[in-house]
This record gives sequence, structure tokens and C-alpha cells, in this order.
Amino acid sequence: MSSTVTSPDPEAGPRKRFSRAWLVRFLVAAASGFTLYLSFAPRPLWWLAPLAFTGFALVVHGRRFRGAFGYAFVFGMGFFLPLLTWLLDFLGPGFGPWPWLGLAMALSVYLGFGGAFATVVWNLPLGPLWAALVIIALETPRAWFPFGGFPWGRVAFSQPEGAFVSLASVGGAPLVGLAVVLTGFGIAALCLRLKGSDARRSVVAASALTLVPVVAGLAVWPTIGTEAQDGELTVATVQGNAPDIGLALEGRRDELRSNHLAESARLLEKLKADNTKVDLLIWPETAMAMRAGDAGVDQMVRDYGTQAIVGALVRLPDGSAQNSALVWDPVTGPGQRYAKQQLVPFGEYVPAREVAKLVTPFVDSVANMTPGNGDNAALSVAGTKVGVFICYETAFDYPARESVADGAELLVVPTNNAWYGPGEMSYQQLAMSRLRAIEHGRAVVVSATSGVSAIVAPDGSITASTSLFTADSLVGRVPLRQQTTLSDLLGVTTEYGLLALAVAGVTGGYVLRFRTRRASAAKATREAAG
Repeated sequence: MSSTVTSPDPEAGPRKRFSRAWLVRFLVAAASGFTLYLSFAPRPLWWLAPLAFTGFALVVHGRRFRGAFGYAFVFGMGFFLPLLTWLLDFLGPGFGPWPWLGLAMALSVYLGFGGAFATVVWNLPLGPLWAALVIIALETPRAWFPFGGFPWGRVAFSQPEGAFVSLASVGGAPLVGLAVVLTGFGIAALCLRLKGSDARRSVVAASALTLVPVVAGLAVWPTIGTEAQDGELTVATVQGNAPDIGLALEGRRDELRSNHLAESARLLEKLKADNTKVDLLIWPETAMAMRAGDAGVDQMVRDYGTQAIVGALVRLPDGSAQNSALVWDPVTGPGQRYAKQQLVPFGEYVPAREVAKLVTPFVDSVANMTPGNGDNAALSVAGTKVGVFICYETAFDYPARESVADGAELLVVPTNNAWYGPGEMSYQQLAMSRLRAIEHGRAVVVSATSGVSAIVAPDGSITASTSLFTADSLVGRVPLRQQTTLSDLLGVTTEYGLLALAVAGVTGGYVLRFRTRRASAAKATREAAG
């Protein structure tokens, strides 16, 4: 009886190992991205962010450009998909999941290129630093594109507290993000060097890259000032509440106004009972629709006997609308006004409307608002200057910076987060406001229609806050401050300086690769000839 002996496939083992390694890297990339998400508010787990980038670096290290892009893209999807789930509440079932998925993919492309270019610069001297610069530098164009920019989920916004956030007073959000990523990449470099046979000097360098950002952040903390420099104000912010109906809230302006009038009346009775008088009253974003005056709001402000900042949807002479914050005087009525500059795509205007119609017909219900031009970045009210940036503008660096440059001694953030449901969006935005407080050395009052409203000290700590979807009010004393931080003085120099360094690093990485390959080719030629 004969038998046939089949020779084993010599390539089966390598293929299996390759498949297993690919799957492990894929899973680690996704898990690392999700870890970065877990570092964001409402969880106080800021220290997870550097660990997430440790996993990121270990996954892309040693990969080719395309492979590194793919794993970094997976990292981005693991991060942005859970971070942006509140978009589903905002848009409602009529839009389906496609805008949420599409935006997460578009933002993940930036991280994909970050991972790919990180492999180019990793072999430079101080490679982890160059790689961290690449990751943070790509957050700059993300504030430009798509749809006028979407900087939500910047690394710095995971740090409203902890060791790194004090660096916002030195270099704003870009420097905080760089410190976080560099610490994570430093840990990764240390792991790679301990695993390999590099010299002790390399281990020391990796350890230094890991520790310097932490030490720098801790060293800056004592310089964060919180004391009043030009007196204090007693401020009150009214949260009238709103129904949880997403975009359908557009047709409920009268209900918002009524809710805020009712809560203002309740607060006034409480203030009278406590024999307390406020210096400044604040209403949140678009709490009313402003046409040719409003007798009810006018009477409410007169009853308080103090000036107010009222969030209103203002109709312009051409019929278009502006999302505005108005100074309302108890004697003269509405006056100075700041109009929102950075509008929300698909909420306050529809980019590429004809293309958007191919996805959903609901865009026809969204009318384009008119953006502001930056006038009155700091409103003259309550005997001081108050900087205002509205809701979505918190994610961008320039509105708060312009306010402080215009002399603001206090910052106010009117917001209407009722659009976004009971998810994490409000807490994510509050974390940004806390970072802005440290960045500019100012107290910040967040005034929300449905929560979370908060009073934030100049060191980013929350002194009072409300819950989501409740009618409530906050009253507190806030310091007025005039000191300018180094971050204010540097302005955009930090952001564009880091971008320029990253471009220089990538250029140097490619030059190094070219020279290395040319040297290898020359050596091979000499060996073949000799």
C-alpha cells in the first residue's frame, strides 16, 4: 500500500506570523485610540492620554509609510468615533450615521498622516520629539479643514487638570498637546531601547524626553495667578433649560425665552431673600430671538437693576441672522453686540449644500447665518471689559485671544448645548473653557441653556456648576485680572512655530533616508567590485 507524503508549505509559518502580527497591531492601535478617548471629560483621567500615545508609537514604529498611516488611522477611528457620538443626538435619525462616520474618518486621516510622518522623523536625533511635533503640527490644518476646521478632540483638550495644563499659560493648547504626546512617545522610546541593545546614553535621552514635559508642567503651576487685580464682580448666569430634541430646537425659540425669563424671576426672588445684588447677569447662547426689541427681557433687566449679557439670535436688515451676545442696560436697553465668528457647519450654515443634499434632504431646513467680523471681542459692561466667545468658538484659539488683546478682564462663554443631547459634549466643551482660563489667566463663566453651566477660576478649577437638562442658576464672585500671560504675548507664534519645526523635521527625515540609502548602495557597489 502506497502513501503520499505532502511537504509542508515553507511559507505557511511566515504568513501566519505576519497575519497574527498585523492583527495585534490593529487591535493595539484601536485600543490606544479608545484610551485617548477615555482621557477626555467627563472622566478625570488626563494621565491616560500620554499612555495612549505610547501605544500609538509602538504600533507605527518600524512600519513603512503606508502601514504606519493605516495603523494611525485606526487609532484615530478608535478615538473619534466614541468622542463624537453626541453628533448622532444633534442630527437625529433623519441624517443617519453617515455625517458622524464621515467626520470621524476625515479627522482620522490627519492622525494617519501623523503616524506616517512620525516614522520619517523617528530616526533623527531626539526622534520622539520630532514625531510629537508632527502630531501636534497636524492639529493646525485640522482647524482649517474640513468645513472651516474642526479642532474638537485636540490633545490639549484632554488636560483640563493635571501635570501638563499649566503649560497653556506659556504656549496655549499647542504646547500642552506637545507635552502630552512627547511624554507618551518618550515612554515608547524607552521601551524600545530597553528591549534592544542601544547604548545607555540612548536610554538616558529617552528618559529625559519622558520626564521633561512633566517636570516643566509641574514647575509652571506656581506661576498661575488667581488673585483679583482690578476688583471682583458678583455674576449670575441663568440656565433656563430646553427640550432634548436636537436640531428641532430651531423652532422653539419662544420656549427658550420663556424658560429663561421664568428662571430669572426665580433667581431674582432668591437674591432678594438673601439680600444679594449681582453686578452682571448672563443669559446663554440664543436664549431669545431679537427683532425690534423685547419688552419682557427689557423688564426683567430693569427688575434686576444691573447690566446683562444676553445671548440672542439677531435679525439683520437683509433678513439673515447672527448668533450674538448683547449688552442689555436696565435704562437704555440693548446696545453693544458681539457676533459669533466661527459658525457650526450643518448647524448654523451648510457648506457644499448641493453635495450635502445627496446625503440627506434635511439640510434645506438649515438656514445660513452670517458670521461676525470680530468687532467688540471684549464688551464694555458692568464697569469692566468682558470677553465673549460663543459655544463652538471655545475649540478655536483666536476668539479668546482676541478678547484678551481687546482688554477683557473676565471671559464669558454663552452656549446652547441642548442641541447635542445628554451625552458628553457639554463636558468636553467645559474642559476647553477650563484650559482657556489657564491659557489667558482669566476667570471664565460658562452660561448654557441646558447645562453644563459653570464658574471657572483662573487656574481652571470649577467653583460652581449645574447639571444637564435642569433649570438652575449660578451666582458667584469672580476676580478681574489684567495680567497678560506669555501665551497671550506669543499668540500664533507658538502654533506656527511648531508647524514650521515639524515641516523642517520631516524634510530632515527624508534627507537622512536618502543619504542612508545612497551610502548603503555605495557600500554594496564597493563590496561587489572588491
